[in-house]
Amino acid sequence: MMGRFTAVIVALLFSCISSTSGQTCEKNCGKNLDTCSCHTTCTSLANCCPDYKEYCVDISPYSGSVFGGTDFIILDASFETASEIVCRFNDKINTVGYVDDGGTGHCISPLLYETGWIPFEISSDNGTTFTRAGAWLSVHTGKLDSKFKAILDNSTKWQYYGTPNVGGGLEMTWNTSLVRAEKVNIELWGYRETGDAYTESWLGEWKYLYSLAKDHPNNGSFSFLPKPAENGFSSWELGSVRVSSSNHSDGMWNVQAAWTEDHALAWHLEENFRKDSAGWGLEKCLAWDKLENQLPNFLSEIIDCPCTLAQARADTGRFHTDYGCDIEKGSVCTYHPGSVHCVRAVQASPKYGAGQQCCYDSTGAQVLTADSIGGSTPDRAHDWGSPPYKKPPRIPGLSHWIYDVLSFYYCCLWSDNCHYYFKHRPSSDCRRYKSPESAVVFGDPHFITFDGTSYSFNGKGEYTLVESVEKQLTIQGRTEPVTETTNATKLSSVAMREASSDIIEVRLVSGNSGLEVLLNQKTLSFTEQTWMDLNGAFLFSPTSTNVTVMFPSGAGVEVRQREGTMTTTVLLPEDFKDTTLGLLGKMNGDAKDDLAFSNGSIVQDSSNPEELFSFGASWAIANVSALFTYDSEYLLETYYDAPRHDTSFIPVFLVPESPDDPLANQAATICSGEGSQFCRYDILVGRSPGIGNATRISFQSHVSLVEDLKPVLSCGWLSPPDNGKKEGTTYLQGAKVRLSCNEGYNLKGSAERLCQADGQWSGEETRCVASSNTAGIVAGSVIGALTLIVIITVIVLHSRKRKRKDEHSAETESH
Repeated sequence: MMGRFTAVIVALLFSCISSTSGQTCEKNCGKNLDTCSCHTTCTSLANCCPDYKEYCVDISPYSGSVFGGTDFIILDASFETASEIVCRFNDKINTVGYVDDGGTGHCISPLLYETGWIPFEISSDNGTTFTRAGAWLSVHTGKLDSKFKAILDNSTKWQYYGTPNVGGGLEMTWNTSLVRAEKVNIELWGYRETGDAYTESWLGEWKYLYSLAKDHPNNGSFSFLPKPAENGFSSWELGSVRVSSSNHSDGMWNVQAAWTEDHALAWHLEENFRKDSAGWGLEKCLAWDKLENQLPNFLSEIIDCPCTLAQARADTGRFHTDYGCDIEKGSVCTYHPGSVHCVRAVQASPKYGAGQQCCYDSTGAQVLTADSIGGSTPDRAHDWGSPPYKKPPRIPGLSHWIYDVLSFYYCCLWSDNCHYYFKHRPSSDCRRYKSPESAVVFGDPHFITFDGTSYSFNGKGEYTLVESVEKQLTIQGRTEPVTETTNATKLSSVAMREASSDIIEVRLVSGNSGLEVLLNQKTLSFTEQTWMDLNGAFLFSPTSTNVTVMFPSGAGVEVRQREGTMTTTVLLPEDFKDTTLGLLGKMNGDAKDDLAFSNGSIVQDSSNPEELFSFGASWAIANVSALFTYDSEYLLETYYDAPRHDTSFIPVFLVPESPDDPLANQAATICSGEGSQFCRYDILVGRSPGIGNATRISFQSHVSLVEDLKPVLSCGWLSPPDNGKKEGTTYLQGAKVRLSCNEGYNLKGSAERLCQADGQWSGEETRCVASSNTAGIVAGSVIGALTLIVIITVIVLHSRKRKRKDEHSAETESH
């Protein structure tokens, strides 16, 4: 108790001292003040205001589900036990926090209809004043690690429940530490979208429906026998199950909880679904088909799919792995049978927020829905949502479920009517797809431009790698000596920005053991998440040596740490043609003008290392345009307070050729073939066989990337003829498709068609016409039917005549 009291007194004392001097971090986070700093770099520069950590808070965990309910602690800040904590997110959403027995403050994350870093403030006086500030990472439920959510045991059973042969009990599990309670309530929450599509009235609605259990022991599991929902709740077809403390009233918002992933609520649908799920599904499918006919066509504004699996995996600026079908994780492609890997377009379409999905088979060919139920399907709502989020169809995950997934259940999974679904969600082929161009910086450092020019530049300083004024993209690189005793440099940091996006910097960590990522000059942690939605960018870092940044323009920057060096690859789509300048050249297909000085003049002799050095030096950045972080005395002295190009540093220009060099044999062994001059330089000048080998690997990786991204020509999907079939589902240049007719039909046109270099199919359109025998049979059948009709008519007429005659005879006799 005395320790907590002392901590509070010390914190108050710091606050009083700082406040009286006017140098407090209260409401000043991110600012440099006169005598101290509240900027994120102050910790490493050791110039923080005394109350910096009290008001500019760090938290743990720093991320959680977009559904909310995560309890996170406020690190290093002091609270009185009696403090009434309120946490405000996005300046408008309040949740009630608390102080635990140890004096640590806690917040509860809220339901958010958006992903990414969400600013929040903390009040310790029940919401009267908000004095502390931080940021919370809201994560798409599908990207959240399973340890942070409740798990549906056999999720397929949950979502097919009530269809033929699917019944019995359901079970779910959760990590008990996610809910701080002895007893819990198990609640069903539903989601739907109301109002007219693409109008201001279009809104998402997240609502508590009913409880599955109350006062259930918090033992980490729950099982039950589902039954159709009452009181009209079965009309909610999408939702999630929440586990929360029994101390809260039913459906209380924004409390500590563990959520399942959002899923189709087959298990609580009306009795009619269980009696005839296929008929029920068809009725829903037809209603969806009618709705789709009334909605705008989004297909024309989404990006085309890459033609091959190699292209799809290489185009990392515009496409990213679809976690539902990942070749790296065993290709479990539940919704895409026959595919081994799918990708999604990173960016949603501009007007409608639509998404693109592309799937590929084991041969690397794209799978199309016109050929297979496992084909690629576009999405009216991008699965990952899209800025500005918050409203349909841009709400992460949920909007996609409403418009693209539930309809798939109606038409394809709960009934056998996929043709309705594929009519509105047809695969796009790749006829309009254009591969991006790539450029790379690697080793000590060597450059290969977008148009394929290669050279070395060993200046020390900060330089423009790529600048596109038209596209508002800037990528800068910092170089520093490989060692104190070598006259060669290496890339040590890359900073980038597009338009008004966040500034992202990737740099070698001390000791060159990995990469460090900074967001607006603050170091990011990837201990909880590998994917982050940022302001104007997306970030993916699956390992400490691998970072990819994706911008809205489709530009991608890949950074790889290899043997203490950074390999940086820049991928730019065709839109950047004729707009780029910098050390990575003009992207225009003409290698002759790649080496242009910043004043526009061209290097006259690209074999002259001194002229190349002058060219590189001309691209030193101006102080006012620097995007880098200067958070150490070394960086301040070496780069911030010094010329951005160090004129006193003169590198070794030519590789020394000395047979007596102890590294000569290693250089000969490691370096061979194309690009060997770069490898030899890094071994014999940089004095590092390890870096030389890394340079060789980077060079070869770039050659492979260029090969994977080579344009591929497609002739487009070819349909089978009516009353016939086709063999072959690949439509790229050189592919053959064989066509044949069903029995009783003759083939007219070409039996085999080849995709030609002009993008057209060879031969003539294939038709299947009824054979002559078939025509004779048909004609004979018609004649036979007519003859039978005549005979029957004659018999009927004869019978009537006979009857009239008999009646006449009888009448005569009666008279």
